[in-house]
Parts: sequence; structure tokens; C-alpha cells
Amino acid sequence: MKKYTYSAKTSDNKDKWMIVDADGATLGRFASQVASRLRGKHNPLFTPHVDTGDSIIVINAEKIVLTGRKLSQKMYYRHSGYIGGLKEITAKKLMEKRPEDIIRFAVKGMLPKNRLGRKLFKKLKVYTGDQHPHQAQEPEMLAL
Repeated sequence: MKKYTYSAKTSDNKDKWMIVDADGATLGRFASQVASRLRGKHNPLFTPHVDTGDSIIVINAEKIVLTGRKLSQKMYYRHSGYIGGLKEITAKKLMEKRPEDIIRFAVKGMLPKNRLGRKLFKKLKVYTGDQHPHQAQEPEMLAL
């Protein structure tokens, strides 16, 4: 009888590709489910320090829904590194310019802040519209 807990290795991960449609989904709920799937928490072999998740393709990013007054009140910030270099943009303007970034920022904030989180974030692909260049990976449709 084994007296230890099984810990997954990177070779144990059979990386699947999943397509998720963001049409009509609420941003926070959608992002938490995507982050959980990227992390591998759906997998029985889940190990916190190992990548056991799937690659996720998000389509229709421009159709994501923000509740309440978040479109006008939620701000996204970036800093150039120079004095007075703080830039801010509202969620409404970001939706007009780069709607896929709203989903990227939400998911990235829900991943670990370490090497593993950066590796997991690279497995997220977000596109406006329903076209994507990942047909060769034979992705499966996932309903969230």
C-alpha cells in the first residue's frame, strides 16, 4: 500500500484545446471559470505547483457583458515608468479599442503571480469575432 500522495508531473498533462464563447457572459464569472480551467482545477490530477490545465480559446470577446455602471466607472491603469506617466482608460473606451484586453486583464488577475501564472497566461488566446487561427489543434467547444 502506497503511503504518499500522488503529485502530478508536467508530462502527465494531456493539453487539450477548448473554445469558449464569451457572447452574453458576465465578465467576472466568465473570467473565473476560464482561470480555473487554465489552472487545471477541473482535472483529478490537479497539483497546485504544476500546469495541469487546458489551453483556452475565447471567441466573441466584444460581446462580453459588464454589469452595473462598470462601463463608465471601471478604470484600467498603466504606467510608463516616468514621473507623471500614469495613464488611465475607462472600460467603455477599452471595449471600443481592444475588447480582448478586458478579458485578458480579468483572467490574468485570477492566476497565480509567479512563474506558473505567467506560463498559464500564455495558454489563453482571446479573439474578437468567431474566427481564430487554431483549427489545427482541433479544439473542442466548452459551454461555461
